[in-house]
Amino acid sequence: MITIKSKREIELMQDACRITAETYEYIEKIIKPGMTTLELDNLAEKFIKEHGGIPAQKGYPSGIKGVPNFPGTLCISINDEVIHGIPSKNILIKDGDVVSVDLVVLKNGYNGDAARTFLVGNVSNEARELVEVTKQAFFEAIKYAKPGNRVGDISHAVESYVKQFGFSVVKEFQGHGIGKEMHEEPGIPNYGKPGKGARLEVGMTIAVEPMVTAGKADIWELEDGWTIATQDGSLAAHYENTILVTENEPKILTII
Repeated sequence: MITIKSKREIELMQDACRITAETYEYIEKIIKPGMTTLELDNLAEKFIKEHGGIPAQKGYPSGIKGVPNFPGTLCISINDEVIHGIPSKNILIKDGDVVSVDLVVLKNGYNGDAARTFLVGNVSNEARELVEVTKQAFFEAIKYAKPGNRVGDISHAVESYVKQFGFSVVKEFQGHGIGKEMHEEPGIPNYGKPGKGARLEVGMTIAVEPMVTAGKADIWELEDGWTIATQDGSLAAHYENTILVTENEPKILTII
């Protein structure tokens, strides 16, 4: 069921989204070669809590027997890892790494969700282009996040933009509605046909999140039961924001 948010609910969501955005500003300042992904995770968790938020992804259920709940505040995915990388004391962030971070903050009973991909140190030109294309795919897509349009218009815009550069979109994972629950209806794939899917309405809050690979779209799940990586070892990038559908242009809630 798709939920339409009231003015008060939107105000509450904006608090969670603001902390999400501030956390990314903080991460951008501190991420560097030589730190472990667990160090980054611990610092982000401390920052979120100090600003009145709750790390919503920590303890998120896997839904799979034998796979533990997600242990981190951040999903940290490096280079060929697309999403859901688990923070670890054994994983060092190195010069030249492409580091995707996904983060959800809960405050006042509502969630704010965003993802960013950071270029650490001296990275390749391909990596720079991939990260920029992934980010721009989001902005191309939300041009269609207007009342009366459909989810398929957003989905088609992501894939169409990405394909121009010879990159691929991941099809097994998608964006989503968001509010009291981290994942709500409607699902928002990064591919699709215009004019198809749920109709967008004023007051809908959705997370649009291009997940893009430099090579083929095929992915696989690592043995930890969480981390998703490219099968061909190509680089991956992720960019996401929570947005509000308004009477006019969409409002991005997770950018300050």
